[in-house]
Amino acid sequence: MPAINAEQKLKEYLKLVAQQNASDLHLVVGRHPTIRLDGKLHPLENENILTPADTAAIVQVIISEENKKKLQTGGQADFSYSLEDKARFRVNAFFQQGRISIAFRLIPKEIRTLKQLNIPEVLYDFTKYSQGLLLLVGPVGHGKSTTIAALINEINHMQEKHIITIEDPIEYVFEQDRCIINQREIFQDSESFSSALRAVFREDANVVLIGEMRDLETISTAVTAAETGHLIFATLHTNDAPQTIDRIIDVFPPHQQSQIRLQLSSCLLGVVSQRLIPKIDGGRVPALEIMIKNNAVENLIREGKTYQIDNVIETSSNDGMITMDKYLAGLVDKGIITVDMATTYAKDRKNFRQFLKL
Repeated sequence: MPAINAEQKLKEYLKLVAQQNASDLHLVVGRHPTIRLDGKLHPLENENILTPADTAAIVQVIISEENKKKLQTGGQADFSYSLEDKARFRVNAFFQQGRISIAFRLIPKEIRTLKQLNIPEVLYDFTKYSQGLLLLVGPVGHGKSTTIAALINEINHMQEKHIITIEDPIEYVFEQDRCIINQREIFQDSESFSSALRAVFREDANVVLIGEMRDLETISTAVTAAETGHLIFATLHTNDAPQTIDRIIDVFPPHQQSQIRLQLSSCLLGVVSQRLIPKIDGGRVPALEIMIKNNAVENLIREGKTYQIDNVIETSSNDGMITMDKYLAGLVDKGIITVDMATTYAKDRKNFRQFLKL
């Protein structure tokens, strides 16, 4: 595939992703180009099977010299790509068996509201705090970044704050309204999450979005920032509130864990776990578990009894909390998802059906 044809083909693939409202495009040697639609992979069988020369030519079209070095030395590179200013993609190029594969994730141009996303607007309450830590958790590809973008944009439209985002790479591009918004991309604008996060103390930031809390230093600095007058939004690849809290504490050496437990019990605002569930009529709908810190949750974190947090979520619906299984049951009762699909995503599959009204 000549380079000029590689550029043309890539544009065709990416335009199709946008037109089909697909979430991802995968270019893998030995397979047809493949899109992910409503969570399922669909090969583009009318396109040729990709060769090593094809994927190598395509990556040359989109990669910078700096990222090319990262790809060659580290085996992978993360970056963003804009298609004629019509659509943006998060890209990961990587080697497998000595050949290049490329994964594209479509970043919708419009930042939707929680209502448009079918997410409870109680989450907007988190935007009204002046400081603290909110964690959005769940697997890759289940809408965490989209939900956080809705929360950040709510602040942008409703308050006068200085917002800094720290991302790898930048996903949603915010249009400044009542807020000043600075978006920093790791490796382009800062050498690491931790160094960029340390700098917010000198940048007069009010609100900070951390694309991912990956290491001890980033987590430690985020907690400190949340204690000292910053509202922090961050993501983790964990499943639920208890696992998230345990993961944060376990990152620290044993002699520091009692201290971080105290700090986290004080500054944590909540943990929102999110999944995107296939709907009966096509498309996907969010399902959430919402934990909002109250006195009971604070005491359990401080005492190291995170295994009891699920019970607090279960009995605190008046505070806006809800378990994943109850949320899924509600989607079934409304006829949005099937019982079988809900059961697939339920935390307690044996007892899930007790929540159904059907």
